[in-house]
Amino acid sequence: MIHVGILGATGYAGLELTRILLQHPRVDRLSASSVSFEGKSLEDVYPSMVNVVDGSALPPLEKAEDVMARADIVFSCLPHGHAETAGWQCVEDGKPFIDISADFRFGTHEELFKKWYGAGYEYPEVHAQAVYGLPELHRMAIKSARLIANPGCYPTAAELGLMPALEEGIADLSSIVITSMSGVTGAGREPSQTTHYPEAADAASPYKVGSHRHQPEIDLLLSEMAGAEVHSVFTPILAPMNRGILSTICFGLVRTISAADLHALYADRYAGEPFVRVLPLGSTASNRFVKYSNYCDISVHLSADGSKAVIISAIDNMVKGAAGQAVQNMNILLGFDETEGLRFIPPAF
Repeated sequence: MIHVGILGATGYAGLELTRILLQHPRVDRLSASSVSFEGKSLEDVYPSMVNVVDGSALPPLEKAEDVMARADIVFSCLPHGHAETAGWQCVEDGKPFIDISADFRFGTHEELFKKWYGAGYEYPEVHAQAVYGLPELHRMAIKSARLIANPGCYPTAAELGLMPALEEGIADLSSIVITSMSGVTGAGREPSQTTHYPEAADAASPYKVGSHRHQPEIDLLLSEMAGAEVHSVFTPILAPMNRGILSTICFGLVRTISAADLHALYADRYAGEPFVRVLPLGSTASNRFVKYSNYCDISVHLSADGSKAVIISAIDNMVKGAAGQAVQNMNILLGFDETEGLRFIPPAF
C-alpha cells in the first residue's frame, strides 16, 4: 500500500486525480496541497467529496512541501511553470514524481520549450531524466523512470490516432492535419471570457489557430514515431461540452491500402493495449462513449477516392487526457497491474 501526494489538488485535473486515487486498491493514504485553499478540505471546495471515504472527512489541504515530505509518490497538478522545482526536489529525494503540466514534456529540448512557454530550464539535468508518459509508446522506459511527464490531452488523442500509421510508414508526413474538439474543462478551473457560459454555449469555436502550445509537443512525438521530422497542422476547437476530446486526423497515403488492411494495421498495433479500443470497421468513434473512462476509442476510415486516411480518436480529456493516464503511469512505474483503479465502464448516455 502507498501514500500518495497531490500538489494542486483543487484544480480540475487535481480533483479528477483525487477521485480516481481514492478508489485505487493500492492507495491507503492521500495527502493534498492547495495554495488557494490551504487549511480547508476538498469538501469545502467541491461538495461532491462529502463523505466519500467511509463517512469521514478527507484530510485538510496542506503546504506542498509537507505533502512531498510524507508521500511515497508525488503527482503535480500545478500550472505550467510551477512544477519544475517540485520535480527537482522529488528527484533529489529519490521519490517518483508524475507531472501533469507541460514543464517536463520537452525533455532536453529546452529552446523549443522556451519558445512556446516563455521560460528556460532551472534544472536541465532533471529534464534530461524525464520520460514522456505515453504508455502505449514508452511503457518500458516508464517502468524505470523517476520523473514522468504526463502527455497533454490534445497530444494524447493525436498521437494514439497516428502511431500505427507512422510506425508502419504509410503516411505522407507533409500532409498530416489534426482537428480536435475539446470540452471546456480543458481550459482549467479559472474562468475566462472564452469559457464564460454565454461565450462557450451553443457554439464550436476554433482558437489559437497555428499557435497552440500543444502543437510542438504533438510534432515532437510524431517525429519520434516516424523517425523523421513531422510538421502537422493542428487546429483546436472549444466545444460546448464539459468533457471530452474528439480528434479528426487526415493524412495522405504513400501507397494504396484497403480500408480492411488499414483497420487490421491499427487493430494489430493496439492488440493487448488495455485502454485503446479500435472500433469495428464501419463504426465511428465518439467522445460520448469514453466519458469518465481511461479509454481511447479509434475508428479508421478512407477518403472517398481512397488516397487519404481519416482517423477519428476520442478520449475523456480529464481521464486518459490527464488524471487517468497519470495513474496508469503510476501503476506501470510501481509494478502494479496497469488497469488497477482504472476499470471504469463509460456510461452510455
